[in-house]
Amino acid sequence: MHRFSMLLVAALILTVGAAACTRKTDQPAAGQVKAVYDKQTGKLTMLTFDSKKTGKIDTWSYMDGSRIVRIEIDRNGDGKVDRWEYYGLNSQLEKVGISRPDDGKPDAWAYAGADGKLAKMEISGSRDGKITRTEYYQAGVLMRAEESSAGDGKIDKWETYASGALATVAFDSTRRGTPDRRLTYLADGSVRVEVDPAGTGRFSPARQ
Repeated sequence: MHRFSMLLVAALILTVGAAACTRKTDQPAAGQVKAVYDKQTGKLTMLTFDSKKTGKIDTWSYMDGSRIVRIEIDRNGDGKVDRWEYYGLNSQLEKVGISRPDDGKPDAWAYAGADGKLAKMEISGSRDGKITRTEYYQAGVLMRAEESSAGDGKIDKWETYASGALATVAFDSTRRGTPDRRLTYLADGSVRVEVDPAGTGRFSPARQ
């Protein structure tokens, strides 16, 4: 879980590279930006760039005229995209995608807050684009998380964190949308188990 967070934090703090776009077999000269235009409208659709000046394209910027839509970057030069940047109508960066197994397919997305630090992460555990886990941050520090263990979009697991460490985990074993069991991790290393069979939000110690 934390390794996903660290990967996304790292993705967020990387600066946006020079623009680039569509994959083409004809490589530009080292360090050269190449533009691709729509043959019918003449509109700019892509920019490709060799940022490392190796003679190999590593950045693809998908354009709608002068507006950036998405940038894909191969940061380590292995031929697979490992960073996806998605932009809004005002060309502001909205989210950054990464591939956790580094196979060229995005399965986790990071969102920055107004302070520019990581505010939210969305993770597709099934790697099909469906979000199964969402993590929330303050000033880049993990505060809480929600998860759909069944992958159906229904949240059945809630986590809270203190100073980056797991503090509580609550579970919905009845699939009614509210937790009925909670584990609290205490400072002495022990775990307190509490239950709320009625789902009222009022937990009491579980019977031993």
